[in-house]
Order: sequence, then C-alpha cells, then structure tokens
Amino acid sequence: MGTSKSFAEINEKIRNGSAVVVTAEDMVGIVRKKGTAAAAKEVDVVTTGTFAPMCSSGAFINFGHTNPPIKASKVWLNNVPAYGGLAAVDLYIGATEPVADDPLNKVHPGTFEYGGGHVIEDLVSGKVVHLRAESYGTDCYPNRAVDKQVTLKDLPYAVLCNPRNAYQNYNCAVNVSKKIIYTYMGALKPNLGNANYCSAGQLSPLLNDPYYRTLGLGTRIFLGGAQGFITWNGSQHKPEIARLPNGTPRSPAGTLMLMGDLKEMNPRWLLGASILGYGCSLMVGVGIPIPILDEEMAFFTSVADEDIVTQVKDYSFTRQEPICEVNYAQLRSGSIGVEGREIPTVPLSSYVRAKEIATILKGWIESGDFVLGEPQNMLPTVARAKTAG
Repeated sequence: MGTSKSFAEINEKIRNGSAVVVTAEDMVGIVRKKGTAAAAKEVDVVTTGTFAPMCSSGAFINFGHTNPPIKASKVWLNNVPAYGGLAAVDLYIGATEPVADDPLNKVHPGTFEYGGGHVIEDLVSGKVVHLRAESYGTDCYPNRAVDKQVTLKDLPYAVLCNPRNAYQNYNCAVNVSKKIIYTYMGALKPNLGNANYCSAGQLSPLLNDPYYRTLGLGTRIFLGGAQGFITWNGSQHKPEIARLPNGTPRSPAGTLMLMGDLKEMNPRWLLGASILGYGCSLMVGVGIPIPILDEEMAFFTSVADEDIVTQVKDYSFTRQEPICEVNYAQLRSGSIGVEGREIPTVPLSSYVRAKEIATILKGWIESGDFVLGEPQNMLPTVARAKTAG
C-alpha cells in the first residue's frame, strides 16, 4: 500500500519539529535518486516560489474617518487615482494605474515612472504618501475634501488583494515584425531579436501541483514577505488547457486570487515596476507549500525545467498560431532555436528570488511558525487520469 498522509498529520509533524521540508528544486534530485515511493514516504512538504510582474494586483485600504466625516468618491494616493466607489473612506488602488498627469504613450514609448504598484511599495517601505479625496457631500457625510499625509501605520486597514497572480505557465514572447514593439512581456526587438519569458519553471507554484489537488480557499502561502492566503481561483483561470502527461499545461492555464495583510509585508517582495511603452505594474513574491499527501504529489513536485514546455508566440500579431514549443531548460540556457536561428532569451521573472522565497518558506515551516492551511473549497480543475507510477 502506498504512502498516504493528511494535512492534519503533516501539520502535527510541523508542530513537533519532525516534518521533512525541501524546496521544489531539491525535490527533483530526490525523486530521481530514490523514486516517487521513497520520496513520498520521506518528504512531507515541498516549497515553491515565484517573483515576477503581476499586473492584476492591488490593495484595499481604509484611511480612517475624518471630522466631519466624508464619503470619498474620488481618491488619489501620491496623485495616482484610486477607486473610491466603495463606501465612506474605503478605497482600492490597482497596481497598473498610472499617476494622474502621466503623459502615457503620447511620447512613445512612455516610461510610466510611477503608478499604483509604486504606491504600494512606498507604503510597505514606510514612506509618507499624500492622500487627497473629494466628495459631493451628503447630510451624513458633509465633508467635501480631505488632503493629508499618511503612512501605512496610520491606516486602520490595508490588505493586499490580487485578483490574478501566479499564472500557471505563460507564453514566450517574440516579435516577427520589422519594428520594435513594447508589450507587457517587455520590449521585443524586430525580426526575432529576442525571446522574453516569465516563469520560475520548476520552482513555480502551480507547476508543482498542476491539477490543484492541495490548493483552494484557505491555503496558507508566502505573499509579499508575509503569510497570506489563496481566496479563490484568479480571473482568467483556464484549467482545461492542453497538458503534457506529467500534468503541466502547455500554455497559460490556472491563476490564483491572493490576499494578505499589507502591514506585515516587506518591500523586497513588493516592488513597483515600470514597463517601457506598456505601463505600471507590481513585482510580487509568492511561495506556496505543497504537502506530499501521496506518491502522485511526489511525482508532481519532481517536475524539472526540461519537463515543462511553453509556446513561442508572436506578439506583433503578424502570425496568429504559435511558432514553436520550447521547454524551460532551453529558455534558462540563454537562447532557444526558432526557425533555424538562435534567439537570446530574457526572463521577466527572477529565478534567484523564486529560490530565495522557497528557502524562506522552508525555514518558516521547519521552525514551526507556519503550518499548512487545508483548503475549504478547491480550485476548479479538469478530469484526468492518474499520472504517477
């Protein structure tokens, strides 16, 4: 009979200090040396990590009642528009919102030097942020304007709430046109001048649990340097994408909605980003612990860069179909072969930071400071056959 463990059993081992925790990078070697059966018996938790631009991110903030009170309908933080259509002094600031007077792409390519992601970084860094709010005024909320300086400590409530993070795989972007183009995948040189990709590959969270067996509402994670949670599947969650026999999708698939206390986070893991000619974003650090419940989970978490593929796509829209398929070992080597040419590859995500996140999370679990959150509602997935063996 094969190994079978529950969340409760693994958490008990974490609490008493006997849990065996390894990073996803280390798990590759363990399974290759000992096999899935022995690895499943030996290892209790595999930690993952990713650090990359995640545009669908932002923060819910309450800036505290004024005297007299205000129902803030328009709000700016460091002159970056925030959404005030919630109630009273609640707002949401999105990572991709540019500063109000940004010239955008009027002078192309725009530099987008400051936006919502930078505001979030400034708040987490402890910097003073200028808050301005306007209201049309009501009998119960007569104040029509607020103008003050705030820090994260001053805010009664600040929660990072990211509708779509930690994409399960993503395209490799190229440009076959005759002019440079500026995209959310970075600047792409003409005539296949470069190939940009954005994934931590074998360390990436959803590539280590491809069918989301251990992920859902209540899964405890590393988010922005603090403990956070999966709260739902992310927008654009597409589990029905074509997959390899090891379960990993061949193109963009699952996504996660994530939340955590902004006041506990670290600016090393939340960085405002400016993407030339495209816009603002937020670099987000995410790490997810994968419990090794059985041999299948040991198999899934042993996936290596050479076992994961993605599609090379033309972002100039000159060609609609994928040009070819490559694996992450090829991408991380520094170049890929495309139509008989060697094309230099450029990562938008940081493998070094992803590895650091997985290592930090490993330390939290080994010290007993972090136990697994058993999901109360699983992410939507797809019907499949068993893949371990």
